[in-house]
Amino acid sequence: MSYYCDDIQIKEMGLMGKRVSVLASLLISFCFFFPASLAADTMTKGQLMKDGQVLVSPGNNFALGFFSPGNSTRRYVGIWYYKIPVQTLVWVANREASISDTSGVLTIGDDGNLVISDDDSRKTTLWSTNTSESSGNSTASLSDSGNLILRDNNSGKNIWQSFDYPTDTFLPGMRLGLDIQTRTQKMYTSWKSPDDPATGTYSLTADTEGVAQVVVWNETERYWRSGPWNGEAFTGLADQKPMYLFGFRLSYDDQNGNKFFSFTPFNNSDLIRFRSRWDGMLEQLNWDHARQVWAVSWSEPSDACEEYGKCGEYASCNPAGNSASCSCLKGFEPESMEEWSEGNWSSGCSRRVPLKSLNCDSKYGTDRTEAVDGFLRLDGVKLPDQEDWAAVEDEEECRRSCLDNCTCRAYAFASGIGCLLWGRNLVDIRRFADGGNQLYVRVAASELVESRKISKIIIVAIVLAALVVISLPCIFLIWRCRRNVLKDAWKLGRVKQKSIDLSQELKLEVGDRKEKVPQLPLFDYSTVAQATNNFCDANKLGQGGFGPVYKGYLSGGKEIAVKRLSSGSGQGVEEFKNEVILFAKLQHRNLVKLLGCCIQGEEKMLVYEYMPNKSLDAFILDPRKRMELDWTKRFNIINGISRGLLYLHRDSRLRIIHRDLKAGNILLDEEMNAKISDFGLARIFGGNQNHATTKRVVGTYGYMSPEYAMEGLFSTKSDVYSFGVLLFEIVTGKKNSGFYDEDQSLHLLRHAWKLWSEGKAAELVDASIRDTCSWDQVQRSVHLGLLCVQDMPSERPDMSYVALVLESQTSIVQKPKQPTFIVARTTRREITPAPSPDSFSANDVTFTMPVGR
Repeated sequence: MSYYCDDIQIKEMGLMGKRVSVLASLLISFCFFFPASLAADTMTKGQLMKDGQVLVSPGNNFALGFFSPGNSTRRYVGIWYYKIPVQTLVWVANREASISDTSGVLTIGDDGNLVISDDDSRKTTLWSTNTSESSGNSTASLSDSGNLILRDNNSGKNIWQSFDYPTDTFLPGMRLGLDIQTRTQKMYTSWKSPDDPATGTYSLTADTEGVAQVVVWNETERYWRSGPWNGEAFTGLADQKPMYLFGFRLSYDDQNGNKFFSFTPFNNSDLIRFRSRWDGMLEQLNWDHARQVWAVSWSEPSDACEEYGKCGEYASCNPAGNSASCSCLKGFEPESMEEWSEGNWSSGCSRRVPLKSLNCDSKYGTDRTEAVDGFLRLDGVKLPDQEDWAAVEDEEECRRSCLDNCTCRAYAFASGIGCLLWGRNLVDIRRFADGGNQLYVRVAASELVESRKISKIIIVAIVLAALVVISLPCIFLIWRCRRNVLKDAWKLGRVKQKSIDLSQELKLEVGDRKEKVPQLPLFDYSTVAQATNNFCDANKLGQGGFGPVYKGYLSGGKEIAVKRLSSGSGQGVEEFKNEVILFAKLQHRNLVKLLGCCIQGEEKMLVYEYMPNKSLDAFILDPRKRMELDWTKRFNIINGISRGLLYLHRDSRLRIIHRDLKAGNILLDEEMNAKISDFGLARIFGGNQNHATTKRVVGTYGYMSPEYAMEGLFSTKSDVYSFGVLLFEIVTGKKNSGFYDEDQSLHLLRHAWKLWSEGKAAELVDASIRDTCSWDQVQRSVHLGLLCVQDMPSERPDMSYVALVLESQTSIVQKPKQPTFIVARTTRREITPAPSPDSFSANDVTFTMPVGR
């Protein structure tokens, strides 16, 4: 406990050379042995805190006291970080009523409220908590989160807290959103200037009544917005940084129905804050312990196109260096050509051909809108503001919802968000060079005709060129496939005669609850057979544990991959149903998208989006293809897998354990982005369940954690172990199950530990990319990989920490121990044939092993 005697000053008053009086001695004794006005972190009724004194939180994280900002001499009461040398204010009490000198005092008044006065007399109140809930007997304390709390001692309730009245700073534990009960918005308002904490013109709020986003206001006008939150990032940012890496998330208060943003750093030692600055900038600042400064890790607006509604309605903003350029959307033209020619785009654009359906005229009912309206697609854009969310399951249903609504102007089906509809004019659209979303804008049919003419010319030219190149090979392939046409036609008729729809059997179990699975498109056998050219060998992509995988084309030209359950497959109906159920509930950019399934008679097939670069093991096993994966691509793949696993373990509505994470189940799209696939062996955890046991161990040799292989115990940490193995395979370009060191016959993981302990981690990197890799990222990856393959599950990190380390500069404190690398052995295995290196979704050696309990 700290003691103070600042309010008792003993002056010499002509007593020089004389003995100190008895009264003075008593005063000095009182000063040293009793707190003069307040305890270390708590203030009680009747105590005074004068200028120069402070309250300090229990862990010395924050302090409350008087201060002068910047070059100003005015005095305020505020809260700042106590441990760092740079005084950084996070909250100000009397921001509108400063004190001209050091005579101010803070106390708890007779009515139990905190009060700031300009002198000891306390006649002039400059600021007060002004709550009517106090009984008059209250205590104020400063917490280690930076929250100043006023507590009523009679009722035991917190009757006021500074977190409910923020100034310009958003701290861990604070909320950003609307209080449903009081209809009050948590508003973070900027200072007027760097030297003046009075209320500025800019404020930060969260728009959570629709699809949640963050908005910065300039007085009453929107100045900037983040775009909708998709569970990982704000989709309207040029740099879509995964904000969850800093513990940022959208939370729900089920008791009161509140929806709000909050954040909690994964590492308690990290100091992170968000600030609404006096000039309108929104910043994320991290304390750099090495340099002893606040580092700006993220700030918005980042360019000229971030200004809200820069180009007006129905126009998109295209950043060009430090300036912006506006253009009307297809089917629209400038509202005022004169203003646009002068660089004034605020008037926006209007339709060239009005939409008859927007008048909701009865003669254009829902059965006629298809003929008079259509949609033009915009790629890579920041979605417009003022959207509505629709509870539909797929993009086609979303399109139909907009088309059937005579007031709907556009729609989008965004990953992690779902179906969005716009019933208002479209505003605040911008173009992205990379990323962004697809937006479908409603236009008149005549606009579609013009667009299609241009497209047809391009398509015809491409088709003619393609015909010349592929005509001869096609003739050979057609001849080869015709041999099976009669057989397949006979089989098709037989399947249709005894087709049984098993879709009603699909139920989702989460803990003790059973839920219906969302509607998933069911393809009939003839559609899938036609798409794959009757499952022609020329269309076969590979062979997995589930069965063969074929490439196909739907009637609209969409590329698909079809997994067909073979009669001899080690995986059966239960695995098939498990994968359908899980994929129907999951949506994430790092998970392969399931388009539908076919359940007819003996035929069971899954229809996925096509991944042109096949699976990761096709690159790892092929020396030539492996050279195409430079370090940047490999590190991006590692990051993608970690984000997908984090979604499964923490951020999805269900907590899912994959149980078969391996290189063959990591597919790569056209841009080499990783997508996790094959959920046939996955398990769902409900409620607070953290682990489970099974007597039927299923998985792939070389990727299974020791506790799962030997005891049948699995949890999220089982997937973390598999991720660690996969990480080393990506770094080295070698398979764990087939790697042996030539000199010492070491397996890959043991070899990695040996080089790490000798300080030679760089030698682990694939020789073909050593000259181009980032050694800092390599070092962090190897360190993290060894932590992931620790013997004890409790010693492995969570995927949230893994993702944080991979995508930030967070230091790794934990040191790995030497793993034993125990590999499960059994005399009874159900083994599927090993796949070829060119397979679409290889399964290595997947086995089922009974475990005695």
